[in-house]
Amino acid sequence: MMAGHGDDPHAVGGLARHIPVLLAEVLEALAPKAGEIIIDGTFGAGGYTSAILERGASVVAIDRDPDAIAAGRALEQRSGGRLKLVQAPFSTLDEHVETADGVVLDIGVSSMQLDQAERGFSFRTDGPLDMRMAQAGLSAADVVNTFKTGDLARIFGFLGEERHAGRIARMIEGRREKRPFERTLDLADAIATHIGRAPKDKIHPATRVFQALRIFVNDELGELASALFAAERVLKPGGRLAVVTFHSLEDRIVKRFIADRADAASGSRHMPDAPSRLATFRKSAGGGVTPGEDEIAANPRARSARLRAAIRTEAPARADDFSIFGLPKLPAIERPGER
Repeated sequence: MMAGHGDDPHAVGGLARHIPVLLAEVLEALAPKAGEIIIDGTFGAGGYTSAILERGASVVAIDRDPDAIAAGRALEQRSGGRLKLVQAPFSTLDEHVETADGVVLDIGVSSMQLDQAERGFSFRTDGPLDMRMAQAGLSAADVVNTFKTGDLARIFGFLGEERHAGRIARMIEGRREKRPFERTLDLADAIATHIGRAPKDKIHPATRVFQALRIFVNDELGELASALFAAERVLKPGGRLAVVTFHSLEDRIVKRFIADRADAASGSRHMPDAPSRLATFRKSAGGGVTPGEDEIAANPRARSARLRAAIRTEAPARADDFSIFGLPKLPAIERPGER
């Protein structure tokens, strides 16, 4: 799950054990039972998977992080054959199961990844500037040290919603010519020195840049969009989709997908021969669900979480259409070894 923004000058979320967010609400939306197959597209530490197994359902759990898969092998062995672990991006979830009764996605970075300095996701402690969930492909250091200034500014501005994106990108360009950025604290401190921090600022000046780099390096928004299309293809009629997001960019994608797929509008009256569009999902009651005060108190990282859920209809899956998300054109990078 994605971390919250703490006040620690070198933190993106504090040290915390992994706690599955909105667990009761996710289980209510999925309603798993014996004989069913549920896909956990973001296995992480197995919080959702363990709870689903306890309800009697079987789980196909996917994670692109080899460390998460390795840590889950003991649970797989204890499951009596009801858990299958798959190392892959969750955008490929329909390649590993023919049909499923439910799909759950918990978007973002996990607490374990944040708390391992060697993974380079956080600047709470110093580590290599890495951020690769799959531990393969282009790293955050590669992006910072080789991308054009304009590309960096677009990445920071859109994916991090950073208002100083241009200034930070120009600072990086000038500094990297003298010495490349290789460590998390080096980049965080350079940003803080260049931008400064007003007393009223609640987060470190580098927080949004680190968020943007992580999302870009792992193509998190593209993966989420592709995973939603894959869930539409794999879910049976009556199958349940539950997605937990942690910031507005992710939630916007899920909200737009469900709204588009629940829309059964016919063709324009000016084009009477246009085929009708059948709804492939119906929205679950309640709209976006957020954690209560007790959960936030017990797990501060849950405070920005939002659950959206939908139920698959009998209509055939539609063709993928990324235009519904309004995603920007960002620099393309190769992602070897994941598919």
